[in-house]
Amino acid sequence: MLNKRGIRIAIAGIGNCASALVQGIYYYTPERCREGVVGLMHREIGGYLPCDIDVVAAFDVDARKVGTDVNRAIFSKPNCTKIFQSDIPDSGVIVQMGPVLDGISEHMADYADDRTFIRSEARELTKEQIVAELKRSGAEILLNYVPVGSEKAARFYAECALEAGVAFINNMPVFIASDKAFADRFKARNLPIIGDDIKSQLGATITHRVLTDLFAKRGVKLLRTYQLNTGGNTDFLNMKNQQRLVSKKTSKTEAVQAVAKKRIEDENIHVGPSDYVPWQNDNKLCFIRMEGHLFGDVPMDIELRLSVEDSPNSAGVVIDMIRCCKLALQNGIGGVLEGPSAYFCKHPPVQYTDDDAYQMIEAFIRTSTVKIAVR
Repeated sequence: MLNKRGIRIAIAGIGNCASALVQGIYYYTPERCREGVVGLMHREIGGYLPCDIDVVAAFDVDARKVGTDVNRAIFSKPNCTKIFQSDIPDSGVIVQMGPVLDGISEHMADYADDRTFIRSEARELTKEQIVAELKRSGAEILLNYVPVGSEKAARFYAECALEAGVAFINNMPVFIASDKAFADRFKARNLPIIGDDIKSQLGATITHRVLTDLFAKRGVKLLRTYQLNTGGNTDFLNMKNQQRLVSKKTSKTEAVQAVAKKRIEDENIHVGPSDYVPWQNDNKLCFIRMEGHLFGDVPMDIELRLSVEDSPNSAGVVIDMIRCCKLALQNGIGGVLEGPSAYFCKHPPVQYTDDDAYQMIEAFIRTSTVKIAVR
């Protein structure tokens, strides 16, 4: 049932991240939120709880998901994220066949297990049909969850959002919010956009940024650093194609460089996915090493190992992104939402320190909520 105050969203790409998000919508009931919330940065935003979010349209290209109720599709292969909320009723929203474009890497055909994509034989919807579906469903916000490296697919869905008149949240490292031409078009249509490339709740990027900022604040010269990541979900399998990694590596590297006291020379920084390990499933292992000089030019180093379930780690952030987008819509704010983009994303149009971005997001929520209240 549609919540009377619901935030109506559409999702492009029903993978692990979408699975964690939808599970979270049902997990964070009003009762659970009242009892004391674990795992949310904000219990409510503008009066909206996570359970006020409604998925009203969904698109994918996998045969095991297309034609299936979205609340069943989130548990279909090749999804392998942790199931923390299995009691989810059918939604009545059927996953429709989006255009493949560059959404499936050619090398995926080399893997014959149930982790890979099985292309649906259903007819691909045209741009006009997807725009019509967004309008028919009453969607207010379109979430982009297409695979890393899907440049054409990501831009396609951004175009659909513009034409349908809905807000856009770009969770992937295809530069749309940080592309001035796209940003200006969303501004001209008075449609909010948040992007690019989601920064997980407590993941590799935010941890690396905090440590880099700590070096700067404590007077330690950071000489060189790396961040190596392994995982067993289809995101990591997809990224074995190095050609699809260009924007991802740029996004992750610049997120770290942005908080360094002095930009690290290119040969002394390596940040990016490293390998696909099938048995890890949706668990992501991150290894960070940082080398520097402190008092008296004496060397020091830090090594850190982080283990985290990748998709729930992002869903906790998307829950807030959706609600911030809703506040912008209610207040008639269009274009890039600077505070939310800076706090929630790796590659926003303008990089800020995490302390500054935190103050910006809190100010955005506070002022946006007050404006709605006084209407």
